[in-house]
Amino acid sequence: MTISVSGREVAVKGPKGELTLELASPIEISVEESQVLVTRPDDERESRSLHGLTRTLINNNIIGVTQGYTKGLEVVGTGYRVQQKGNSIEFALGFSHPVLVDAPAGITLTVEGNNKVTVSGIDKQAVGEAAANIRKIRKPEPYKGKGVRYAGEVVRRKAGKAGK
Repeated sequence: MTISVSGREVAVKGPKGELTLELASPIEISVEESQVLVTRPDDERESRSLHGLTRTLINNNIIGVTQGYTKGLEVVGTGYRVQQKGNSIEFALGFSHPVLVDAPAGITLTVEGNNKVTVSGIDKQAVGEAAANIRKIRKPEPYKGKGVRYAGEVVRRKAGKAGK
């Protein structure tokens, strides 16, 4: 893995790919041996917050190009299913039509069984956004819990209407 700094641009290159990051104005960065040092000019509130943000964004890029990020989704509901269609995936979610979702650039969508989807890629923000957009198609509803949810997400259930 290599990290190169040119002006306000930080490029991280690893076995899975390359990511770049634009630095915020007061923050400085330097690469020394096997360490990336992020420094701030003063202890102003904005400088402190940008310092932590920049450090975390660089760390996310390093993890992304070495290990990558994955986010799991589950499709829950009778008759709800998902299947792979080439590079895109097709959802049957109780609508009158199947919903086709194309993978954004740099994101891989894989289907396991007929109710699990894995979103993977090197950019943490892009993986999270792609997973959120898929979940947005049919959010889990609180009465029966049907819909697309994140793996391990707990859906709060409500009591239905009371019978006579």
